[in-house]
Amino acid sequence: MKSLKTFKIGGVHPEENKRSANAPIQILPFPKQAIIPLGQNLGAPSKPLVKRGDEVKTGQLIAGGESFIAANLHSPFTGKVSKIDNFLDSSGYRRPAIVIDVQEEDIWEDGIDTSGTIKREITADRKTIIDTIKSCGIVGLGGATFPTHVKMMVPDGKKAEYLIINGVECEPYLTSDHRLMLEKGQELLIGIQILMKALDVEKAIVGIENNKRDAINHLTELAAGFERIQIQPLKVKYPQGGEKQLIKATVNREVPSGKLPIEVGCVVSNVGTAFAVYEAVQKNKPLIERIVTVTGKAVKKPSNFKVRVGTPVQQLIDAAEGLPENTGKIINGGPMMGKAIMSTEVPVVKGTSGILLMKQEESRRKTALNCIRCSKCTSVCPMGLEPYLLLKLVKLERYEDGMKERIMDCIECGSCQFTCPSNLPLLDYLKLGKQRAGQIIRSRK
Repeated sequence: MKSLKTFKIGGVHPEENKRSANAPIQILPFPKQAIIPLGQNLGAPSKPLVKRGDEVKTGQLIAGGESFIAANLHSPFTGKVSKIDNFLDSSGYRRPAIVIDVQEEDIWEDGIDTSGTIKREITADRKTIIDTIKSCGIVGLGGATFPTHVKMMVPDGKKAEYLIINGVECEPYLTSDHRLMLEKGQELLIGIQILMKALDVEKAIVGIENNKRDAINHLTELAAGFERIQIQPLKVKYPQGGEKQLIKATVNREVPSGKLPIEVGCVVSNVGTAFAVYEAVQKNKPLIERIVTVTGKAVKKPSNFKVRVGTPVQQLIDAAEGLPENTGKIINGGPMMGKAIMSTEVPVVKGTSGILLMKQEESRRKTALNCIRCSKCTSVCPMGLEPYLLLKLVKLERYEDGMKERIMDCIECGSCQFTCPSNLPLLDYLKLGKQRAGQIIRSRK
């Protein structure tokens, strides 16, 4: 049997725990009140276009992305704006948000197609596609939330040769992308065609890890009618969903240090993003909802929900039959790259892929010991860095030296910390070092 493709350097294999893989997508009921944070993309926050007391329809533009790297926000519900104020978000900070008192009846903004009919014919030209993606507020749904319309605008002198679609979902526990591929395969492939047209590329490759054989088989069968789209099974290895790792695994190209994928002729997009692009371009539907996994070893009903932005996390937990008594941490995302949240009242946002309820015993940090120079962290780093050295440099506040050792290339995957026998908080220090180094870089501009 031919060996499966993967990236070459580093990588680990955490316990997968895909407990919700067989749970069909369920539609979550509306909350009574929704909190819509203004900062839901990588870039500048959106500016409110509504005020207290305004009546809003579902899909109505309520905040504009005015900066180059920014994204529009639309009302996920029909109701009344009750306030615009600072509220706690998943990062633990109070940030501006629009609060909507939700009414039961869903009245959509004019021009949005809410029918379940699949629209296959793509009539929009390249400019219209990019403009529609921008106006509908589409961002990357794989975690980074980078505005998709910006990614489609290939710089002068560069040429996109491959569109690579990330269906890897290598983060343990999460299954939202898996279920989307199984249940919305036709729409996904049309969305990929739309992105190909926007980028003017001839080839698209959908990378899927081999632990999702049902999704691979399903999309391979569907893609028989899409000759320029290839479904590529990949070896199961974390963090294969990283852009640079996925490019290496699928087309065997290496993105240079400090450069973007377009430098090697590639653009990477998540399967959720491709589906959102289909809905935007073919249905004129803005990004107001997404699939979210709720899971954990003690969760009674691990589930995948179709959730509208602004819904409190507590409502998702209740729908999965409640918070287990032995819960130690609630993680926004997966166990490797996700972050603990302080309150279950924080809302679902565009970048929310999963809610992981970790048991107390598995959420406790082990006592950190001295580094024994075993080099395990170096051997598993997918970027070829030396995490033990970077930790030392950050502790000594030698950020310039950290930059020379390529700390900014760290993708924050947590493989080093996962494998460290001394339980050192390597990822924490690498994140801190990147933050300080970034401040130094910006101060020089």
